[in-house]
Amino acid sequence: MTALVPPSPETEAPDRPSLLDRVGALPRSMQYTLVALGGVVLLSVVREITGAQPLTGDSTFRSALQLSMPIALAGLGGLWAERAGVVNIGLEGMMILGTWFGAWGGIEFGAWQGVLLGMLGGAAGGLLHAVATVGFGVDHIVSGVAITLLGDGATRFLTTIAYDESATASPTVPDVVATFDVPVLSSVAHDLGEQNRFFLSDLARIVEGLTSDLSWLVVLGVALFPLTFWVLWRTRFGLRLRSVGEDPVAAESLGIKVYSLKYAAVTISGALSGLGGVTLVYVFAKQFQVNQTNGRGFIGLAAMIFGNWRPGGLALGAGLFGFTDSLQSQTDETAHALLLFVAILFALLAGRAAWQRRRNAAIGMAAAAAGVLAWYLSTNEVATEIIPFFPHVTTLVVLVFASQRLRPPAADGRIFRRGQSG
Repeated sequence: MTALVPPSPETEAPDRPSLLDRVGALPRSMQYTLVALGGVVLLSVVREITGAQPLTGDSTFRSALQLSMPIALAGLGGLWAERAGVVNIGLEGMMILGTWFGAWGGIEFGAWQGVLLGMLGGAAGGLLHAVATVGFGVDHIVSGVAITLLGDGATRFLTTIAYDESATASPTVPDVVATFDVPVLSSVAHDLGEQNRFFLSDLARIVEGLTSDLSWLVVLGVALFPLTFWVLWRTRFGLRLRSVGEDPVAAESLGIKVYSLKYAAVTISGALSGLGGVTLVYVFAKQFQVNQTNGRGFIGLAAMIFGNWRPGGLALGAGLFGFTDSLQSQTDETAHALLLFVAILFALLAGRAAWQRRRNAAIGMAAAAAGVLAWYLSTNEVATEIIPFFPHVTTLVVLVFASQRLRPPAADGRIFRRGQSG
C-alpha cells in the first residue's frame, strides 16, 4: 500500500493572483477606465445617501472638464520638459503669457489667430527658460521662478501700454472659439439621465456634461494627450527625448543631440502652457485679467507628478482637481456631500493598503477617513470660505499619498554640459 506523501513546497500549486494583482496586470488605459467607473459608482452611492443631485449633474462635470483643461495643459507642458530632464517651475508664468497674448490676438486678429499667438507667447517663455537652464546652466528652480515673475510683470506692463495706464484687464474678446454638442451621444445621454436609475443615470448625466456645449479648444486639449503619448512612447523622436531625461551623457555618446532636444521639449512645454492660458480666456472670462491663472500652473505641475510623469495619470489628476474646483459654483449641500465621498474613498484606500500589508499607510488613511467622516457628521454645510481652497488641499493630499510610487526621470533637474563624463 502506497503511503501518502504531502507535497513539498516546491510542488505545491502557486497561489492564485488576487483581484488587485489582476487589475494591476491590465493595460494602463483599462486601469484608468476602471478607476473612473469606480469613482462614478461611489458618487452614485453618496448621491443616494445625501440627496445632493448636483454631485453627478451634467453641469458639474461640464464645468469640471472646462476647469481641468488649463490645469491639464500646463501639466502636459511640464511632462514634455521633465521627460527631457528640465524641471519647469515656470509653467505658471508661461500660462500667464498665454492668457495675455491669446486675448490680445483674439481682439486684434480673430479667435484662432489668438490661440496661435497665445501658444507663441507661452513658447517664448519656454524658450527663455531653455536658454537659461540648458544654455547657461542656471538652476532650474531659480529660472522657473524668474519666468513666473517675469510673465506676471510683463503682462501687467503690456496691459497698461495696450489699453490704459490703470487697466488690469483687456477688453472683451469679440469672437471666441465655437462650441458644439456631440451628435446623438449627448441627446441619448440626456434621455437616460432623466430616468433616475442608480449608476446608469448618473453615468449618463456625466456623459452629457462631457459631450454637450463643448468648446473646440477643449477638444484640442483632450486630443493632445493621446498625441503626446504616441509621440513620446511610440516614435524615435520620443525615445531619444526620454533618453535625454534619463541619462544625457549616455544619450550624447550615442550621437543624440541633447541640447537640441532639450530646447525643443521646453519650448513645446511653454506652448502647451500658453494654450492652457488661452483656454482660461476663451472658455471663461472672455478677456485677459490680472491674476487670472490663480496658481493653476503650479497645480498642473502637481497633477503631472500625481500622474507619475505619464499622460494618462496626468489626465486623471487634472480631472480630480477640476472637479474640486467646479464645486465653487455649486451649493453648500454639494460640497458637504463631497466630505462623505472623501471619507469613503479614504476608507477604501485604507483597506487596500491593509491588504497590501502597508501598515503605516493603512493607519494614516483610516485616521483621515475617520476625521473627514466626523467633520461630515458634525456639520450641515461646508463654510463658503473653505470651498475655494478645495483644489489646493486636494493637491497636497494627493501628493502625500502618491509619493510612494513616484518615479521621475533619472536626470530630471540636473545641469548638463556637453562632453561631461557620467
